Amino acid sequence: MDTHSTADLFNDDALQQPAGREQIGEQSYVFRGYALPWLERLLPELRAVLTQSPFRHMVTPGGFTMSAALSSCGELGWTTSRQGYRYSPIDPERQLPWPKLPDGLRELAITAAAAAGFDGFAPDACLINRYVPGARMSLHQDKNERDFSAPVVSVSLGLPAVFLFGGHQRSDKPRKISLFHGDVAVWGGVDRLRFHGVLPIKEGVHPRMGPQRINLTFRAAG
Repeated sequence: MDTHSTADLFNDDALQQPAGREQIGEQSYVFRGYALPWLERLLPELRAVLTQSPFRHMVTPGGFTMSAALSSCGELGWTTSRQGYRYSPIDPERQLPWPKLPDGLRELAITAAAAAGFDGFAPDACLINRYVPGARMSLHQDKNERDFSAPVVSVSLGLPAVFLFGGHQRSDKPRKISLFHGDVAVWGGVDRLRFHGVLPIKEGVHPRMGPQRINLTFRAAG
């Protein structure tokens, strides 16, 4: 379990990013600053979720401890262990159901998906990753979900990150996209199974979120 105090995650004023829409693929967009108007509702909900199911570092099937710490909320949470990657209704650390997906987080994901052209998005899983400086996420596909017709909605909070948005083969050269506090990325349709990842987070302290990046990834998993 991560020992960083959940109570200290949300402080000070946010850095404002200019709003705008950037197309990064045929059916993929980054909405700059999209989540900023939601923060006063979103952050207390997120704090409550993390109080119930704190961050922890999971181990991959290959025995590698992930540098990004993880939690989840919703009907299903994403887990990894020596036995493989999977979604589960039970938090394996607490042996209890994952916290309910809060209404504000759900509404943010649904409206962002609709803005990208994906009406009717019904997320049942929200993965919450915490990146401290040096943490990263290697190129991967989100393919443990049962239905690939739904998009992935990704909300960035805190320190900036360089998002790697690749092709449908791991060997395809990825595009590097800077993501800032409040940005929301949505990809789906023909882009749904593109490889993606995050370069190591650089040292820094965000005025509201502190020395970390928190990423919320909404999916229709079940």
